Amino acid sequence: MSKSDRVAEGGAWLLENGHRALLALTGGRFPRTVMGMLTVELHTVGRKSGKPYANLLTSPLHDDDRVVLVASKGGHTDHPDWYKNALANPDVSLTIDGATVPMRARAATAEERAELWPTVVKTYQGYAGYQRNTDREIPLLICEPRPSA
Repeated sequence: MSKSDRVAEGGAWLLENGHRALLALTGGRFPRTVMGMLTVELHTVGRKSGKPYANLLTSPLHDDDRVVLVASKGGHTDHPDWYKNALANPDVSLTIDGATVPMRARAATAEERAELWPTVVKTYQGYAGYQRNTDREIPLLICEPRPSA
């Protein structure tokens, strides 16, 4: 693993666990946003283990129809495990402001990413730096409400 990948992983771990600690200390009241982005907890099922996982993330774009998550991993050379898990098992759930909602996850198409990426970067310019630091195209995960059965 390269030095920049170790730094990216360490930074991601620190942000997620610091966020989790703040939520625990404040009874879930803080922080509702980070760097102007909505905070969400993504619940996935491991693609290999079958175990449930929860990751605290931010969403630069969201409305009643979708929540967009950025699989940046701080510019790491590989996609984050939560992204791989969501693609393998797309029935996920998101906890937003204390409410957990069943969602269906999918990778943004090339056209969708091209349309959404400028807004993602405008919301948080750090994503542009993450993209410059990796050879992979940072994907966007679109979570939409699950259709009723």
